[in-house]
Amino acid sequence: MPAVRSTDWGIDVSPLDVLLVVAIATAIELGAFHRNVFEDPVRGPKAVVVALPLLMAVPLIWRSRRPLLVWCLGGAGIIVQALSSHHSAEGLETLAVLFVGSYSVAAYSNRRGALIGLAVLAVTYGVFAWEDPNTRSGRSSEEWATALFGVLAFAAWLAGLVTHDRRASAAAAARAAALERERDQLLAEERSRIARELHDIVTHNLSVVVLQASGARASAEATGGLDVSATLEKIESSGRTALVEMRRMLGVLRADPGDPALAPQPGLDSVASLVESVRRTGLDVALETSGDLDGIAPAVALSAYRIVQESLTNTMRHAEATRAAVQLCREADALVVEVRDESSLPPGPVTPGHGLTGMRERTALLGGDFLAGWDARGFVVRARLPVPRVDP
Repeated sequence: MPAVRSTDWGIDVSPLDVLLVVAIATAIELGAFHRNVFEDPVRGPKAVVVALPLLMAVPLIWRSRRPLLVWCLGGAGIIVQALSSHHSAEGLETLAVLFVGSYSVAAYSNRRGALIGLAVLAVTYGVFAWEDPNTRSGRSSEEWATALFGVLAFAAWLAGLVTHDRRASAAAAARAAALERERDQLLAEERSRIARELHDIVTHNLSVVVLQASGARASAEATGGLDVSATLEKIESSGRTALVEMRRMLGVLRADPGDPALAPQPGLDSVASLVESVRRTGLDVALETSGDLDGIAPAVALSAYRIVQESLTNTMRHAEATRAAVQLCREADALVVEVRDESSLPPGPVTPGHGLTGMRERTALLGGDFLAGWDARGFVVRARLPVPRVDP
């Protein structure tokens, strides 16, 4: 059922709540003038009884927005009527407030509010039962009826608690699904970006292979080297086929195959200028390299550059750090990239964002290992990128 909204009065309720309030308020007022259909008038001073709807009925409009406050007001109304008259009202209007209030405080409050609401229920129903002459009559049937209504009120509270848990579970599942969709979209975008970068690298190298093989075949044919010509022709054919297949495969990953060609991609020789540009922003960055960084495959060099770039960007945006260190270490079969910042933020759980997810994806595509987290000196990002061996 659609909700009735009013931004002027802060009301956000369903028509069912409005009908519920009108019905309970009307029943209370009728009972105040001894016109209760159950022939059980709402007793007490007229000034108190006539004002009861303001405590017991009207607040129910906000039962989903201020459930604990509404339930406390409803319970206060029941207690005031019982203590002022020494004759608890047993009409449907009182039981409706008791059941609806118990349910609402458990269904719409947090766990702490629900437990407080349970305590309010115990106090309210205790006063209600104590001031009920039927309970004090000594008749077992009346005592059983009082106990039954108490059990029903508690059952309403339990039903509200179950409803709250189911609603929370559904909301958590929806949030998880939304995060999963966001993650899939992020990975798709990152794969597309990587594909565009790899496209330049791979197609350039394959084009060179094709041109060299084509030139060698032409030279061999000119000198009469037919055997060499046939071999080089196969190389050229294989290279052209590989080029077409690679373009088609990368084209599937690209979000926009019609994008213009990208500018030459940065590599390890661009890390120094990247660090210098970051220093100009006020962040003290130290760069340390070790090992032979020449001859590393362009795809590995590009991924290393992007990891350093994204790590320093995260440091400037989120870490509140004044110092960072970048290390590039060439091992026998891998390039190790490490970026560490001395963050002023307290260590805590790492929530993967777009940057960390992209770096992890890059490393995984190259078959490497990625680590991001806190240690004794700050936040560290470390990637180990395998470097293929090139036979002489």
